[in-house]
This record gives sequence, structure tokens and C-alpha cells, in this order.
Amino acid sequence: MEKPGGPFAQEISLPNPAGQVLRLSDLRGQYVLLDFWAAWCGPCRQENTHLVAAYQRFKAANFTVFSVSLDHQPEAWQQAIVQDKLEWPHHVSDLKGWDNQAALAYGIEAIPMNFLLDPQGRIIARNLRGPVLEAQLNQILKP
Repeated sequence: MEKPGGPFAQEISLPNPAGQVLRLSDLRGQYVLLDFWAAWCGPCRQENTHLVAAYQRFKAANFTVFSVSLDHQPEAWQQAIVQDKLEWPHHVSDLKGWDNQAALAYGIEAIPMNFLLDPQGRIIARNLRGPVLEAQLNQILKP
């Protein structure tokens, strides 16, 4: 876990599958898991089961997910959202793969990768995978 009052997350402003631009900063006031993934990434798709479980358990406790896809193909991206039941409303991508502007800004070199943000938008933890994500959220949010 990062120290309290860690660095602020950089702004992300990218289109969702419908073309509407979503901004990470619009989620201030909530705990946000900023998740980098792609439909073609096997480990990402496996990790999605843990994200869905965490979202289901903690969404009523001021928690949401902001997913940034490193896909190129809009159809594959949208299909993966449906197939993996990623029901949170915050899905964005510029469809530039590894050249995704958010991935470059965050120095993403491997996926899945995520950052947990506090309600002020500070990074308080990173790379929370599997049961570690739920344990961390349980400590912070106590649903």
C-alpha cells in the first residue's frame, strides 16, 4: 500500500464504446480502481472475475472501477465487456493498443495493472490482484 496522501492520479479523458468522453476526475469522491486491461490479454480476462466480484461487493460502499482498454478492435473490446460481465459504466479506450495515451502517461509496461485511488484522487495502492484486491478493499471500505 502506498503511503497516505500519495501522488495524485493523472487525469484520463478518453471515449467510451459509445464515443462519449469520460474523465477519471469525474469520479472524485469515490474509491476508484483504475484498471488497465485488454480483450486479447488472457491474464486480464482471468482477473476480470475478481474485479466483478469486488465491484459487486463494494459498489454500495463508495467504490467503482474505471477500465482503460489497450485494445485496437472496438468489437473485441465491447464483446469482452459483455462476456466478462463488466457492468460498471466507466470503460474507455483510444483503441491505440500499447500507444494508449493513458497507458503511456502511467508507464504501463504489462497488463493487467491497476491503481487504487482514494476519494481525493490519490494513488493509495497498485497492482492489487486476485484476493489481495478484495482484502485491501475490505480493510478500507468495510462493507
